[in-house]
Amino acid sequence: SPDHGGTKRAREFAKVFNCPIAIIDKRRPEPNKAEVMNVIGTVEGKTAIIVDDMVDTAGTLTAAADALKNMGAKQVYAACTHGVLSGDAVKKVENCALEELIITNTIKHNPQKFENSNKVKILSVGHLLGQGIIRILEDEPLSDLFTYQEEINRK
Repeated sequence: SPDHGGTKRAREFAKVFNCPIAIIDKRRPEPNKAEVMNVIGTVEGKTAIIVDDMVDTAGTLTAAADALKNMGAKQVYAACTHGVLSGDAVKKVENCALEELIITNTIKHNPQKFENSNKVKILSVGHLLGQGIIRILEDEPLSDLFTYQEEINRK
């Protein structure tokens, strides 16, 4: 988790993948500025996957990725739902320890913003939205689309 707020989300993914979690202990010395204080958990020799709901300036994300790499992670990947990526966020991502950042197309971007990026990949949520509409029409729960409960129950 890139911060304490995402710990619950990280635990849910850890259950699905049957793996441990690590949490970044960060502080904000000023608005839109993140400072990593500590990494809680063991990442040495592991592939780290940072999962977040939103990345705006990419300050927290890039600081977290660099900290994980400095703590011995073999590789660091990241995924977020809403890739705002304002200002020079794409440049920060390109210049940090991340191998790749996966974002969804929940926010419409100018394609030129990413044309020179080797690290930012955009995935469509179209199928997920379609499944949501089908579940509503068939009076089925939507929560399974977002909590991975079906995968956990199968194990």
